[in-house]
Amino acid sequence: MADDVRELLLSTTADADPSTPLSAPDLRLLIDRLRIRSDRLHASALSFASSHRAPLAAALLRAADSSASSSSLESSLASALAPLSSSPGLSDLRELTDRLLAARRELRERQEHLAAASSVADLAARLRAARASPDPLAAAAAAAELKPLLVDPEGSGSSQDEPVVFGLLRNDWEQLVDELQVMLAKNLEECVEFAPEGGKVMVRTAPVGKSGGTPGVELRVALQALEIIDAVDYGMTKLADLMIKHVLVPAISNISVAVSVEALEKSGPQYPISILCVTPTEELQGYKDGSALYSRIIDIIKFVCETICGENITWMQSFSKLTWSRISDLVIKHFISKAVPHEASKLIEFQDVVRSTTEFENTLRNMMFISHEKRDGKLTQFVDDVEVHFAVRKRNEILVKARHLLVHYDYDNPLASHDREDSIVDLLFLPEKCFISKSALQLMKLVHGALKDACLSSARVAKELCYAARDALLLYKAIVPVQLEKQLDSINQVAAIIHNDFYHLSQEILGLAFEYRADFPGDLQKLVVFVDLAPTFSQMADGVLTRQIQLVTANLIEAIDGADGFQNTHQPQHYESAKFSIEQVVFILEKIHIMWESILPRSIYKRSMCYILGSVFSRITKDMLLIDDMAAEETLQLQGLIHLALENLSSLFLSLVENEFLDHQTWIELDEIIRPLKKFRKLAELLDMSLKSITAAWESGELTNCGFTSSEVQNFVKAIFADSPLRKECLLWISRTPS
Repeated sequence: MADDVRELLLSTTADADPSTPLSAPDLRLLIDRLRIRSDRLHASALSFASSHRAPLAAALLRAADSSASSSSLESSLASALAPLSSSPGLSDLRELTDRLLAARRELRERQEHLAAASSVADLAARLRAARASPDPLAAAAAAAELKPLLVDPEGSGSSQDEPVVFGLLRNDWEQLVDELQVMLAKNLEECVEFAPEGGKVMVRTAPVGKSGGTPGVELRVALQALEIIDAVDYGMTKLADLMIKHVLVPAISNISVAVSVEALEKSGPQYPISILCVTPTEELQGYKDGSALYSRIIDIIKFVCETICGENITWMQSFSKLTWSRISDLVIKHFISKAVPHEASKLIEFQDVVRSTTEFENTLRNMMFISHEKRDGKLTQFVDDVEVHFAVRKRNEILVKARHLLVHYDYDNPLASHDREDSIVDLLFLPEKCFISKSALQLMKLVHGALKDACLSSARVAKELCYAARDALLLYKAIVPVQLEKQLDSINQVAAIIHNDFYHLSQEILGLAFEYRADFPGDLQKLVVFVDLAPTFSQMADGVLTRQIQLVTANLIEAIDGADGFQNTHQPQHYESAKFSIEQVVFILEKIHIMWESILPRSIYKRSMCYILGSVFSRITKDMLLIDDMAAEETLQLQGLIHLALENLSSLFLSLVENEFLDHQTWIELDEIIRPLKKFRKLAELLDMSLKSITAAWESGELTNCGFTSSEVQNFVKAIFADSPLRKECLLWISRTPS
């Protein structure tokens, strides 16, 4: 309408500015036009109402009805709110609302409790029905259906938020499953009967009597029920153990046996029976490649598969899981390990065993008895590693032999052997010989044999043999010193032989690399070494000899101490004591001479005896020079003791040089190798020399060359000669003359 007025207004003032105020004529013209327009609209509305009278009347009637209903609702609402408006009542309304909500919650909870009680009652009823069912398959199926309802799939434990009654139902279900397992397992045992003497098993399709007080079920039905409740392994466990004990062990451990299967038809109340027998046979069935043994095992497994498992893959795999590992161990123990060759040259013949073993496992895989996983290929893994097994067995044999000969060798009588000459060996890096024990000789033969085999073997076998040779050598170091501890701690011929053993072994070890390294397989030429052992054995030899020298020296010093410093030898008692001491020294030295000369290498014998003699002569010379006063008779006695020692040691002296007589040249040679001997012999001369001769000998340097010092000569002069102007003059000359 506003738009129409604006149009009328614009039409009347078409030439004028719209913002210009209207004049009176224009306003009247506008009013007339509006009236005309209103009349037209009114006429149009009347015409529309006349032509649509019926619809408009119906619409108005409905509007009147709606208005009446609204009025009625308004009065009803007013009457309902009247009590509220006349009382304090909003709090009552809230209380009423709360009571209504509480009632609804209680109703909902009771409905939930009722549903839970219904579920519990249903579960309990199903458990009772399962327990009462005479059909084990039905009972097992019911137990399996109840499992997801009672057992948490992520764990067997109960939830902390669940009702206690569910825990009780779970316990009841577990008890039901346990009863089923025990009953069905007992049923299996009654279907499969083993002979007490072993080697025979009888399988019935159903037990003859009753199982646990209830009629027994067929073997197939019992296994089906066990499978439903996931308890096939439980039912098969004892059956598998008995099959291993009574059938498989006799069939695998004995060579001359035969496997036979007999089927008996149903007769009377008896069910069909299948019998497997493992019986001895007069025909000797050698294992050779193992085909006869493997054929027997396959026949037994086929019997189990057909008569017990009914060719059911699941049951067969359960039996396999419980028995295959033990079957493999039995085959390895009683056949494959014994078939491993003793000589490297026969390893190629073992390939027949490898082939038959591979075919055996492939046959079992085709029967679905074992899988293709590595853990089920235990036999093929073992035969594929036959080189390692051969090497390990060879290594063990070498170490056992080495230990046996070291432990059982009679070291108390090492020279009693009739073939003593065999124990005298040449040293590898010295032009000498020495006596060694039979144990060391045999040990080196064992080592050389192992290394020769290593040169002809593959890298894996050679490695084990080389390590066996090393370990055999180390066994000597570990066993012998401990076993002969008492002998090594005393002056003993055995100790000298042990020294030679260590010394000889150290030289042999150094030679092993030159002798065998070039012939080792390429990978081992840098990997396997022996030279690192040589210093250890050499040190052990030095340690044994050093200990013996210490013991001998200690005994000699003790004997010399018995002379009480060789003082007052002009008195009979002291002279006898000194003489006995010299005789003891000579006895000990001669004993060592006899004990060592025929055993030790000459260079070591010579060096050791020179050291011991040097310490003896040095100690005796020192004691005699410390005497502060000697009578004329005493000097003669001391000189006699020195000559006694030298004369009685003549054979010992000759053993140190190449000469047959103790001539002047021999004494010169002895003085060179035993430095204190020259001083000792010169002391004997000094005891019979005049003062001037002693002084002249000092001035000429002769005494100095013999090892005398200025103070020793002066003290010697003071001890022998009485105080006099000549002695003073000689002492002055001695003190002034440089040594």
